[in-house]
Formats: sequence, structure tokens, C-alpha cells
Amino acid sequence: MTENQGPAHKKDLTRRRVILAGGAAIAAAGVGAGVVATASAGEERTGGRETGQGEACYRLTSETTEGPYYIDADKIRKDITEDKEGIPMTLRLKVIDSDTCKPLKRAAVDIWHCDALGIYSGYESMSQGGPGGGTPPSGGPTDAPTDVPTGTPTGTPPSGGPGGGGGGHSEPTDDERYLRGTQLTDQHGYVEFTTVFPGWYQGRAVHIHTKVHVGGKLTDAGYEGGHTCHTGQFFFAESAVLDSARIAPYSTSTTTRTTLTEDTIYDRSGVTGGLLKLTYGKGRMARGVVGSITMGVDPDVTNDGTGV
Repeated sequence: MTENQGPAHKKDLTRRRVILAGGAAIAAAGVGAGVVATASAGEERTGGRETGQGEACYRLTSETTEGPYYIDADKIRKDITEDKEGIPMTLRLKVIDSDTCKPLKRAAVDIWHCDALGIYSGYESMSQGGPGGGTPPSGGPTDAPTDVPTGTPTGTPPSGGPGGGGGGHSEPTDDERYLRGTQLTDQHGYVEFTTVFPGWYQGRAVHIHTKVHVGGKLTDAGYEGGHTCHTGQFFFAESAVLDSARIAPYSTSTTTRTTLTEDTIYDRSGVTGGLLKLTYGKGRMARGVVGSITMGVDPDVTNDGTGV
């Protein structure tokens, strides 16, 4: 995606809000009856107001770095799995204007993340995931899951490079492009991706990267023009990560896992910081997970994630 950013019209970024997804929007289609929510968007309700249509509008202020592994690949597709193994995951995203709370139509949404063993496509030789030299654990991590973290993050975020979450971009080392894709939002602001539950790698909690682009158009070469109005990351409740770590191939990883409370990018604000609502059958996570969230963005500003 090429960008013609121009002078950014600065608004108060603290006005970002999210609309809580309705029950129908996050129903766990295809994962069986009797679902369990492991991270509820309804747990974060600060800064809300009523929109007049019976929906509550909430702030979403978290912009993050794009990280070292972003590739402007322009793969317009719903299914980004390719041949990667892992827990099937449906990621349902809604994009709204943070000022009006109205859905953004035909915005381009990028997502990219590592595979079940912490490897990024395009950077396989640089990624820090995968089985280590020791004996794979039989049951995954044994520490008890925690609730939604509170407080202020400590430490300095990593500045980029392998394993880090900073904004220093690295050039791709290979031609693989699995677990990366772009889609345009529909008239209601929704996109849906088919992927796998991400694994973990050294120095970061489990996460998915995202960018939202507006003002461009779809061409034969992909989405061209416009500018990036949001760069963020989605995060996963500890309880869900621990459940995934008991399932192969996640259970074969000997990479030291960074918890959500230890992560230096997640800002501890729950759904406003990108914490997904996850739904899956109790004891049947291997069959599939649905993750959902609404992103409030300011379409008039530029947030490309390189200066955060």
C-alpha cells in the first residue's frame, strides 16, 4: 500500500471509542454449542456514552508501534492460514469513526501475526519462536491464569529487532506471506479473517498486529493511496493462552513465554488497549476460537506506527 499522508489533521486521540459488539456479532459459529467467553469486552466501560441507537460508545486510545515485521503485501483475502497448523481462529473486527461512532465503509484492514511456534512469514530466519533445544513440555505452562491486568506498565518497550515489539522495521528475509492479509470493511464496518491462534516468542505476550487505511482504492495491485489512520495490536487473555499451550503444536514450544502483565506494549486498559473477546467451547478449544473487537479510529489523522 502506498501512502499519500499529507498534513495530518490532529484531533484529540483520547476521543477514540468502541461500540461493544452485540451477542449475534460474536456468536461462536462453527465451534459448537456451549461456549465460554474468556475475555469479555464488557469488562471495560470507561468513558462511555449512549449513541442514541441503544449502543454504548467507548474510548479506544491505544496506538502502538507497527513492529519490525510489517510487510505491505497487499494480499486481499479472508483466509490467511495457508498451510499453517494451529487452533482455527475466526477474527471478527468492526471499524468505527471515533468521533461519530458510525461504521467506516471500505476501510482497508491489515492483520499479521506469528504462527503457532512464534515464526513470522517473511522473517523465518529472524523470528525467535519455535521449539528450543530442550525437551518439549507435556502440558504447557502451569502458572495460574490471571484476570484483566490493572496498573501502569513498567520498563522500556523494546526498540525493534527480533523478538521485540518496537517500531524499527526490518527488511524481509524470505518470500513467505502466511498469516498476513488485508480486507475492506463492508457497509457496516466489519471484516472477518480466517487464521490460527497465534503462538508466542521471546519478549512479547501473544498478540496480532493491525493497521487501518482510509482514503485509498482497490486496484489490480492491491489497496493504493490514502493514509494509515490506526496502527494497533490485539491481545489475548492469559486463561486462553494457557488453554492453547496444552494443545499441539503450541505445547511443543520451549520458548520462554511473556505474560500479558509483563508485556511492555499492552497498556493494561483492557478492550480499549486491544484485548480481544474470545469465545470457544469449554474443553474444546482445539475445534476453534472466535475473537472479536471494535476499533475506534480517527480517519482524519495519520497513525502509521513508526513514530510511537
